[in-house]
Amino acid sequence: MDCDVKDMDLVEKGRARIEWAEQEMRVLAQIRERFDKEKPLQGIRIGACLHVTTETANLIRTLVAGGADVALCASNPLSTQDDAAAALCEDDDVRVYAIKGEDNETYYRHINAVADFHPHLTMDDGCDLVALLHKERKEQLPELIGGTEETTTGVIRLRAMAADGALAYPIVAVNDADTKHLFDNRFGTGQSTIDGIIRATNLLLAGRAFVVCGYGQCGRGVASRARGLGARVIITEVDPLRALEAVMEGYEAMPGREAARVGDVFVTVTGDVNVLTREHFELMKDGAVLANSGHFDSEIDKAALSELSTNVRRIREFVDEYRLADGRRLNLLGEGRLVNLAAAEGHPAAVMDMSFANQALSVEWVVQNQKGLEPKVYGVPEEIDREVARLKLAAMGVEIDTLTDEQASYLTSWEHGT
Repeated sequence: MDCDVKDMDLVEKGRARIEWAEQEMRVLAQIRERFDKEKPLQGIRIGACLHVTTETANLIRTLVAGGADVALCASNPLSTQDDAAAALCEDDDVRVYAIKGEDNETYYRHINAVADFHPHLTMDDGCDLVALLHKERKEQLPELIGGTEETTTGVIRLRAMAADGALAYPIVAVNDADTKHLFDNRFGTGQSTIDGIIRATNLLLAGRAFVVCGYGQCGRGVASRARGLGARVIITEVDPLRALEAVMEGYEAMPGREAARVGDVFVTVTGDVNVLTREHFELMKDGAVLANSGHFDSEIDKAALSELSTNVRRIREFVDEYRLADGRRLNLLGEGRLVNLAAAEGHPAAVMDMSFANQALSVEWVVQNQKGLEPKVYGVPEEIDREVARLKLAAMGVEIDTLTDEQASYLTSWEHGT
């Protein structure tokens, strides 16, 4: 196939690691079995801009089983697992354009290669492919019947496009499915972010002041896991409801400037820009660790950090030490990109199982309903969300109750009172 990957000698390693992830992705396996029989995506070209990992490989294989032709590029320059990319190219007739550590020029060349495939559907993680098509390749927009978006940052961008009247085709916000954001964002981001920080630094978190910037679902997960390892967790927020919830959960909440003075480790998970800036760097302790788990590397102001520094050196594989004029050292992990994918392996396969099940079923739903869809952002249909939850429980061997006829009737009536 037409691929641009790091090393095809990594195929065998990639095969084994994809198989390992598959063992934890039992919902997706059930969908793949049905897709293989029914071929609901026959004749559909899918352009995917996703983190190229072993879990993503199992999603792509499910789409291929359903009859789709797929071209795949990375949604982040540091998130690719090169062995998984090689195995997909070799084994699955998938066009793969992804190399871990690719520069910005290569990153966008790869996205354009996926656009050259002239997809009918886009599958995005961060909205870069969708944005490129709308900005630079508008002549292709009539070819597109729909798409899906995986992450919070991408959904924010898509809703802004829709509000501006710029969105040209319907896109399903997979991130907003309960079986995605309540599990992937919280349990996946929580565990994988801590994993990335520890792999990069080998720090003991117990007893350290651990600052989480943003208390959405991702922030909740990171805070929970940091507290579980014995850290003193501090939350910074701009939303009073989320800040109040954090306090009620037993965390400290304070402004960023105050947190900057006391924090040992800082993690941004807001989906916004310039969350940690010069004013914070000037107050931080010597040796403070800075990490980002939001989609883009815009949450930590790297330009300001560089301006303050007299020397920058790579002190560990994923740790850049910025030495300030007064001698203090601030340590940036994974170049300010997604630390869980830059320095570790991303979310565990068991949680990505639900997220990617939503992706696969949402693509099928778009294909089936394309004629009635408008160019706007859609939520994942409730029946898909519930089906993913049902399949996940079944895969885990968990049984639950069902309503009796009497209970179901009671919940839909208004006559019963005190």
